[in-house]
Amino acid sequence: MTMESKPKDFSKQSRIKIHQPDASKADRFNPRNRIYVRAVDGIWSTLRRRMGWIALSFFLILPWIPWGDRQAVWFNLAEQKFHVFGLTIWPQDLTLLAALFMIAAFGLFFVTTYLGRVWCGYTCPQTVWTFIFIWFEEKLEGARNKRIKLDQMPWSFDKLWRKSAKHTAWLLISLLTSMTFVSYFVPSAEVYIDVFTLNASGGVYFWVVFFTLATYGNAGWMREIMCLHMCPYARFQSAMFDKNTFIVGYDASRGETRGPRSRKADPKALGLGDCIDCDLCVQVCPTGIDIRNGLQYECINCGACIDACDTTMERMGYDKGLISYTTENKLDGIKESVLRPKLVGYGVVLTVMILLFIYASATIAPVRMDVIRDRNALYRENNLGEIENTFTIKILNKTEAKHQYQLSVEGIDNAKWIGPQTVDIDGGEVLTLPISVAVDPVELKRSVTNINIVVKSEIDGELVTTTQETRFFGN
Repeated sequence: MTMESKPKDFSKQSRIKIHQPDASKADRFNPRNRIYVRAVDGIWSTLRRRMGWIALSFFLILPWIPWGDRQAVWFNLAEQKFHVFGLTIWPQDLTLLAALFMIAAFGLFFVTTYLGRVWCGYTCPQTVWTFIFIWFEEKLEGARNKRIKLDQMPWSFDKLWRKSAKHTAWLLISLLTSMTFVSYFVPSAEVYIDVFTLNASGGVYFWVVFFTLATYGNAGWMREIMCLHMCPYARFQSAMFDKNTFIVGYDASRGETRGPRSRKADPKALGLGDCIDCDLCVQVCPTGIDIRNGLQYECINCGACIDACDTTMERMGYDKGLISYTTENKLDGIKESVLRPKLVGYGVVLTVMILLFIYASATIAPVRMDVIRDRNALYRENNLGEIENTFTIKILNKTEAKHQYQLSVEGIDNAKWIGPQTVDIDGGEVLTLPISVAVDPVELKRSVTNINIVVKSEIDGELVTTTQETRFFGN
C-alpha cells in the first residue's frame, strides 16, 4: 500500500521497500517515455556540477600534459606499454593493473557502504555527460515546461532550429569526448591533426565515430535508461547497503499527510504534514522517481530532490531537511553507527591494497631478463673438448633512457662466455642475444648444474643487478 492510500502508516517496511510504481506512473519504465528534468539550484546541485566539471577537466586535459618526449598518460597498445606520468607498465607488470582495478572496486564498495550511490550521483561519466547535455538542452529549448510544449507543437522554423542547434551541440560534445578518449591510446596531437586532415588510419576513424555515436546515444537519448535497465551497479548495490548507509530519504513522519496550503495556513490545524505535494522532487529527478515512495534502486543519490524540497520548505517558512541525506536507522529514531564490521573490513582491505600497490609501483625492476635454452640440443662438445650450452637471452630496458649492460655467468668455476658481454639497449627496447657457455668437463661435478645469468647496469646512479637461474647440462 502506498503512502497516498494509507498516509498514517509510516512503518520501517513502508519506507525502505523497493518501490512498486502504481499504474499512473508505470510508464516511466518505458524506454520510449521521456523524462523532462527540471533545473534546480542548491548546495548539492552546485557540488555535483563542480565535481562534474573537475572530472571533465581532468579527462580533457590529461592527454595534453607533456612528459619528456611523450604525453604523460598514454596507453600505447601497439608497443604494449602503459605510460602514467613517470611510471611505465609493461605486459609483465599487468598484475599492477589488476591490483589497480581491485583497489577501485574495494574503494567503490567502501564508499557505497558508507555514503550510498554517491558515485552514481556525482562522478559517474553517464551522470556527468547527461547533465552537460541537459544544460545545452535548457539553453537552447528552454526550461522544463517549455521543452514539453515544444515537443508537443507541430514542426515550425522555431522548433527546427532549436532542435537542430541542440543536436549539433550534442554531436560536437560527443566528438570532443570521443577524440579525447582515443587520445589516451594514440598521441593526442596526432589524433586531432590526422583526423581533421584526413590522414588518420581506418582504426582511428572507426573508434572516433564509434565513441561519438555512443556518447551521443547514451547521454542524449538513453540517459536514465542506462541507469534503470543496463547498469549492473544499480542491481548489486543493495548487497552493500545496511541500515547505517547514507541514502536520500524522505521523513514521512514529518511530511505526511501531504497537501497544498497557503503559506500563512497552519498545517497542524489542517491535519497536514510539511509536504505540500508540489511534486518538484519528482520533476528534478534525473531518473524520474518519487523519493517519497521510499528507497528505490533507481535513486542515484544525486541530491537534486533535496535541493528542490529545501527551496520549497524555505519559501513556506518550514525547517529544511524534509528530504535529506539520512540513514534507515535515523529515520526509525535509532542511533546511527558509523564504524560497523563491514565498513571497517572494506576500509582495512582497501588500505592494505593501496599500500601494496604503492610499494609494488615504487619497486618495479627497471630491467627484465628471460633466459631460453636451445631446445634442439641439451649440449655439444666443441673443438677444444669443452661442453657447450646455447641460450637465447632477452633483456628488456624498462626505463625511457639508453643504458649499457654487462652480462656474466655464475655457478660454475672457469666458465667461458661466448658472445658479447657488454651491450647498449635503448629505452623501452628488447634485445635478443644468442650466447653460449662453455665449461671444461673437469669442472663439472654432475650432469646437471644450476647456473645464474647475471645482468648489471648503472641506472640513475644506482647499480641494478638482475639474475635469472637456468641449468647447464653436461655428459
